[in-house]
Parts: sequence; structure tokens; C-alpha cells
Amino acid sequence: MFKTRKSSQLFKSAQNLLVGGVNSPVRAFKSVGGDPIFVQKGKGAYFWDADGNKYTDFVSSWGPLILGHAYPPIVSKIKQQAAKGSSFGAPTDLEVEMAKLVCHAIPSIEKVRFVSSGTEAAMSAIRLARGYTKRDKIIKFAGCYHGHSDGLLVKAGSGATTLGIPDSAGVPNSYSQQTLVLPYNNSQAVEECFNAHGEEIAAIIVEPIAANMGVILPQQGFLETLRKLTQKWGALLIFDEVITGFRISYGGAQEHLRIRPDITCLGKIIGGGLPVGAFGGSRKIMEHLAPIGPVYQAGTLSGNPLAMAAGIETLSQLKKLNPYKKLEKLTQKFIQSLQNEVQINQIGSMFTLFFSDQPVTDYTSALQANTKLYAQFFHKLLEEGIYFPPSQFEAAFISCAHDEALLEKISHKILKTLRSLPHA
Repeated sequence: MFKTRKSSQLFKSAQNLLVGGVNSPVRAFKSVGGDPIFVQKGKGAYFWDADGNKYTDFVSSWGPLILGHAYPPIVSKIKQQAAKGSSFGAPTDLEVEMAKLVCHAIPSIEKVRFVSSGTEAAMSAIRLARGYTKRDKIIKFAGCYHGHSDGLLVKAGSGATTLGIPDSAGVPNSYSQQTLVLPYNNSQAVEECFNAHGEEIAAIIVEPIAANMGVILPQQGFLETLRKLTQKWGALLIFDEVITGFRISYGGAQEHLRIRPDITCLGKIIGGGLPVGAFGGSRKIMEHLAPIGPVYQAGTLSGNPLAMAAGIETLSQLKKLNPYKKLEKLTQKFIQSLQNEVQINQIGSMFTLFFSDQPVTDYTSALQANTKLYAQFFHKLLEEGIYFPPSQFEAAFISCAHDEALLEKISHKILKTLRSLPHA
């Protein structure tokens, strides 16, 4: 029997102590209504909440848990390192080992800098691009989320879209004016922007596969146009692969799509679930960073040994298992029976169910989705023990812990739920 009493009590207490009762806005269930569930533990494809409800998890901590919750080899490495120390503020051999794995895996990265989050990676990559090109303006795309740093909270996706506040208070107009916002998948708009501002543009930052307004695939020629125009005008191309890195393929979306950016941002998955991020690129560009170059970036917890230990094990397991084709087949089979009931965008092991009557190809079309219907769908799934993203505008994920038998069972429950909704 589905119970929520303890989670509701915890949320009530949390609201007296934490802003909004949460530490990240989308967790508050604002867009789907009701009180959030409070998670107690996870294992494999499942987690359990404070009331003892068991859920099949399709959020995977927003992507990084590609091997599942509490994956034993990763847990073991974290324990081993914790016994040696959790933070030193000094170099460790783990950072070198992790850097080797990243540089060997990602086609565009010759040198890398580790940070503590995807937000920090994107923020630092933008600063590096500006310092390298000696230009100020950047291009981002409406609905793409690159963390919550000031200059990137303009027409942002993810939680900002969920809450209906794609622009944030506290961001100076003078700063946000340096960010040129264009529609995703619109090559003509990018070309016109470069014709108007080309010599002022330091970089384009883009999710090569959008995942923060729901999963939206790049249309044919779009990323190729970005690469061509940045090279023509002397700007840099930054791929935000915080979600797609090591999730779409071992070499990220850039390997899968065969487009090489100048700078790549990574996060989430490279720490095996622990807080971490990274950005990297060619030796020439990266050596503009301090302590070699004039672009300053620092962090006491950068290269944290616990995160490095977990990350090394995660990437080593992914390299050994090479699960990407299997995950894609599992995901395609999982969504196949659902596609007649709802629109689904999918690539690899990422997907989004859109309650929309039109194809979702950009931010504008994503916003046409029926969020009220999604909210009903979300809560019906919760009662069935299925945890989907608490927002229409987020990606869902399948992990190595989701096997075919489980997914077949879940797909029947989802199909039944979809057919019970008012639009059916």
C-alpha cells in the first residue's frame, strides 16, 4: 500500500530549516504538485523512501548512476579511500589516473581541469573561452541549461523551466546582455547572429543533445553549422556534456555524433554519483588557465579524492563493460509499446515522454507540452512504484541495473497508466 506520511512530515520539518524544504528547486515537486518523497536508500534499479515504498528509479540521480545505485565496486573504492582521507587540498595520484581516463576517452580533450560540479565546469569553460579569444559575448540556446552561474541563467532549461522562471533575479542586466540567446536547432539564426556580432563572440555553449527541456535531438546539420561558424569567426565551440558524457557513449555525444568541440564540460557521471565536474580541451586552449596562463580558476575540493576514486572505478567499469549498445536496445524496446500513446524523444539510454500533439524540437515546442497531464501521470506512476522525473522538462534514464524482464513489467504498468489519463 502506497504511504506518504513520513515523507510529508519530513518535508514539513525541512520547510522550517531549508529554503523551500529542498536544496535544489526541482526536488520540491512544484510542477507536479504534492509533497516530495524523501529517499532512504538505493540498490541497483531501485530506491526506497522514508515510508518504505519501493520504486523503480528512472532518474538515476539525474543521469550519473548508469551502473545503478550502490554499485558494489564503486562503494568499495569509496570506502577504501575514505579510510585514507576524504580531502587534502593538495595533489593526489588519483587525479592523474582520472585525467588519463578522461583524456583517452573524450576525443577533444588533451588536458583537463577537475572541479566540483557541472555548474562550475560550464562557468569556468566560459571564462576560459573569453580569456582565450579576448571577446565577451557568448551564444547559448533557449531551453539549454548550463548550471546556475549568472551569465547562463537566460532562457535556461531544467529547474528554471519547471518553475516558470527561465531568467533569475539577481543577475545584472549588463552581464546577461553579453549572452545571446538563440533557438535550438535553428542554423539560420546562428548564422545571422554571427553576421551581426561575429567579431564579439567568444564562444557557443550548447548541449549537443539537449536534456534539460526534455530530451531533444539535434537536427541534421545543426551541430555541423555551429562547428563551421565558430571556426570561420574565430570563436570556440563548447559542448556541455554534463549529462551526455559517458552516458551516450564512452566518448560522449561528440564521439557518437562525430563532432569535435574546442572545450568539453563533464559532470555527474565521472564521479560515480559523488559531486564532481570537469572541463577540458586542446593543450593550447587549456594552458591559458592558471597557474600557467592568465585565466584564474581554483577550488579547494577540486579533484577530491573520494570523487576521483569513485570516478576511476566508474569509468573503468564502463570501459570494460561497454554497455552502450545493450542500453540503447533495452531503451528502444522499453519505449516501443508506449509510442502509440505519447510522444517520446529518445537517444541511447535517455528519453522523455512529452504530452504534446506536435513534434518537440526546441524550447518553444517543448513549452507546448501539457504539464498538468504530465503531473497526473507522474503521481499515478508513484503509486505504482515507478519514479519518473518530477518535471515534464527533464530526461529519464535507463541504467545497467534495469534488465529486460523488469522493463517489460514496468512498460505494461506505464501503458495502463497512459490509457487511464483523460486524453486517452
